[in-house]
Amino acid sequence: MRTVLGLDRIGEYDRLFTGKRIGLITNYSGVDSSWNLNIDLFLKKGYQLVKLFTPEHGLFGSGAGEAVANAAFPGSNIPIISLFGEKDKQRPSKEELEGIDLLIYDIQDVGLRYYTYIYTMTYCMEAAAELGIQFIVLDRPNPLGNRIIAGGVIEPDCASFIGDYGLPMRYGMTPGEVGNYFIAYRNLSLDYMVIKLKEYGRDMLFPQTRQPWNVPSPALPDFTCTICYSGGCAVGASNISEGRGTPHPFLTYGAPYIDMDEFYEALLPWVDREKLLIRKKAFTPSERKYIGEICYGIELMPLCDTYDFIPLSMRILKAAADLYPNDFELVKAADGQMHISRVTGSHEMERVLEGKKDLDSLLTEWDAQSKVFAEATEQYRIYR
Repeated sequence: MRTVLGLDRIGEYDRLFTGKRIGLITNYSGVDSSWNLNIDLFLKKGYQLVKLFTPEHGLFGSGAGEAVANAAFPGSNIPIISLFGEKDKQRPSKEELEGIDLLIYDIQDVGLRYYTYIYTMTYCMEAAAELGIQFIVLDRPNPLGNRIIAGGVIEPDCASFIGDYGLPMRYGMTPGEVGNYFIAYRNLSLDYMVIKLKEYGRDMLFPQTRQPWNVPSPALPDFTCTICYSGGCAVGASNISEGRGTPHPFLTYGAPYIDMDEFYEALLPWVDREKLLIRKKAFTPSERKYIGEICYGIELMPLCDTYDFIPLSMRILKAAADLYPNDFELVKAADGQMHISRVTGSHEMERVLEGKKDLDSLLTEWDAQSKVFAEATEQYRIYR
């Protein structure tokens, strides 16, 4: 049986939508199981769609981190309010929510803390709570499943738009479940509802849903890339290319200064060849780092859908730092803090890369933190 999306079920909840002035928080991933756009479906049903709110990448798929301007939806002139536009504009204003009776969230997530869509959702939940607006999530699968929880929880001084709320790196919840958790975490008073998935269980990864792959952002063209985005984003917090601008983002890692043979040999002992293929690979990115330059490194291919890439991604960083101390660098965030700490959730990985802490010890600490989080969040889960 194919998983039934929340969007597929809106006809069962016609009474909730009819006669309401609706603000829809969505992007290009807001399609039903037959790839009909949610906006078109709402308009065909006669629902009063008065505004669209869009997250990072906008409604139509701009690049990561690019500001997106307000616009109007083609053919209808419904206003599109960008929540990733002008500087620090990540929340809807009171004026932008004026006249809205119901906010609906419908975006495909990836289940990783540093993916910004869930913060767009929670910021909108806070705004809805302040104004007494009902909030509904049309739930979608977590591609990485709801069973595997991994990585350390984020510390308050590392919290930002790419990580907050005490979440571990891989948190194992659907958007609807994250909403349940967030309400409790913030002690939020909100009229909140999840239109649940059907034919869906906690152990299912995206291939088991039998849904067509719904590209959540431009750098995640398929499920395999998403497996290695779990942790691979942390490698991008250095001057190593994470394969953006190649056919295999987050499966390809390298830099012009790397000795391909040496790097491959350093990582080989940490690779379980029954779960992951690895080979030496030179590549030339067409965007982001090293545009037009040859990078030397590795290419990976997961053989197991449940593979946890977080430990190996940290070993990629550690190998580069140890082998190339004069060339390897971490990237700074706008406030001067190292981006790696924003992504991993603490300053401990910085200490590892400086040789002040053992990586195995840090990974053990992260495992313990993720287990505590898993136990604490059982009460917010919808799917078993």
